[in-house]
Amino acid sequence: MNTESLAASLFQQLQQGQGLQQVSQQLGIDQNQASGAIGAALPLLLGAMGRNAQEPQGAQALLGALQRDHAPASSGGFDLGGLLGSVLGGGGGNATNGAGILGHVFGGNTERATQGLSQATGLDSSKTSQLLAILAPIVMSYLAQRFASGGNPNQLSQALGQEAQSANSGGLLTSVLDQDGDGQLGVGDLLKLGGGLFGKR
Repeated sequence: MNTESLAASLFQQLQQGQGLQQVSQQLGIDQNQASGAIGAALPLLLGAMGRNAQEPQGAQALLGALQRDHAPASSGGFDLGGLLGSVLGGGGGNATNGAGILGHVFGGNTERATQGLSQATGLDSSKTSQLLAILAPIVMSYLAQRFASGGNPNQLSQALGQEAQSANSGGLLTSVLDQDGDGQLGVGDLLKLGGGLFGKR
């Protein structure tokens, strides 16, 4: 069994090939900044999905969306380059509608997620908003490649539950999703989380 987290695995794929370069160019930032921001954003996205998937109907709904809109077109699996091209080019319908996916993932808290990520990374919120919208379809396609064909919501729920647990230890996920939080975003904790997931232990 692969013990590497989904966030860490996807982060590594984005570091390879042209992915990181394309994202940094789109956001107008250097590749080091883009790498750090992606490293903070992926646990936040996957952790929020994990929160949603802890409810049986939430896991079932997510699996249905993966199978309907994001299942790989061919047995070739996860085509990051092609997907990034569609996301950045604005084609692809529901599968690449980052803003729509974020609305489902964060509910009414997308703005708080954007602001929290902005504080954690030092990027302005327009860039973190753009980054989350780029990454959301990529995360969904990645999950579809891993889980859609099996059709087992429990498996999906379990894997995402582990992501939520990891992300919760960073503090930002809780403050974004808990309406009665104290407003402290735990920025230092999130950066430590990103370093722990993606840096050398």
